[in-house]
Amino acid sequence: MSTATLSTLDINQIKEILPHRYPFLLVDRVTELVPGAKAVGYKNVTANEEFFNGHFPVKPIMPGVLIVEALAQLGCITILALEANKGALVLFTGIENCKFRQMVVPGDRLEMEVELTKMRGPVGKARAMAKVDGKLVTEGEVSFAVYRPEAAKSQINEG
Repeated sequence: MSTATLSTLDINQIKEILPHRYPFLLVDRVTELVPGAKAVGYKNVTANEEFFNGHFPVKPIMPGVLIVEALAQLGCITILALEANKGALVLFTGIENCKFRQMVVPGDRLEMEVELTKMRGPVGKARAMAKVDGKLVTEGEVSFAVYRPEAAKSQINEG
């Protein structure tokens, strides 16, 4: 992909970039993408989500860790959209200063934004936030590492 801003990625285009699949694919659409810099997208949260069966049957709430995972996946799209990272994996390595400000429930549209703030070699950080109806529900900073399976295989073969 080029470094130009793309207006949107649908679910099929997302699946060409991300290795995640049901029930763990947590990005439905990307509405703005600047590869290697920024992505904006959303997850439609429905009553049919598997995690609502246990979290919680009487009051379904999207687990905070899955909100963070959705943000991390959007960040992965930002990194994997770069041609240089084709075939790589982006591994979630940490989160800092994460705050959960409001519950996310069935029927909500989790609007997400991730902006790369630091990249040094294969590791980086991004500012991430999620909103519902324009209200901030989660914010924090995610860190990640770009992992290239083919590079790891060649190191094993050389060693």
